[in-house]
Amino acid sequence: MRGRHMLLDADNIYYRQLNKQIRELVAQGETEFEIINVRGQRYIADGLIGDLTFKVHGVPGQDMAAFMRGPTIRVEGNAQDGVANTMDDGLVVIDGMAGDVVGYAMRGGKVLIKGDVGYRVGIHMKAYKEKFPVLVVGGKAGDFLGEYMAGGAIILLGMFTGKPDAPICGRSLGTGMHGGVIYVRGGVPVEQLGPHLKTEPVDEEDMKLITANLKQFCDEFGVDLNTVLAEPFQRVKPFSHRPYGNLYVAC
Repeated sequence: MRGRHMLLDADNIYYRQLNKQIRELVAQGETEFEIINVRGQRYIADGLIGDLTFKVHGVPGQDMAAFMRGPTIRVEGNAQDGVANTMDDGLVVIDGMAGDVVGYAMRGGKVLIKGDVGYRVGIHMKAYKEKFPVLVVGGKAGDFLGEYMAGGAIILLGMFTGKPDAPICGRSLGTGMHGGVIYVRGGVPVEQLGPHLKTEPVDEEDMKLITANLKQFCDEFGVDLNTVLAEPFQRVKPFSHRPYGNLYVAC
């Protein structure tokens, strides 16, 4: 049996107190949480497991959903750095912008962000066994998107942005990536790509993955799917599974 809908007020509550309260309620069997007046409290839902839901009003602090395995979080606002750090499974929906290193080493689950993101988003993302992490960014991204990426998919739309004159992503997209795939709506200026990378048109299988994830994105944010799909997508894939292999000294 699911627990009650729990309303928590984070106003003037230290992050450790807030997270202790959440964990105690989860241990008591509560499963549905709405947290209001969130102003930078860190580590919300970190390490939690199972069918839990959170609605967060405000701006959660660093490392929300880190090491999470299963819960769903919806943020009615922006989020700070480190969202979904090493997340194993679950869903994070951010109806705003997010900071740096979103999805660091993420190995499962999904993160949907309506707006822009910062630097080094998707760094070290990896697929694990049957898990396939997906990160969808509706706005634009900073430098080093998908750096050292090893698995999963990043979908970058460049549509819902506060930076209309900026390129869709910063410098060195995909630097050192050796697995996974990055899909970009419209395309990427060649000078923004990491070393030895190039873009190529998507194929039918790519579009199945893109469309399935964008349908969920559009449902979450009330966006028209046909409008999003009106522009073609380009794909960035690793040129090698050992991009720096020629720098190693043979034994």
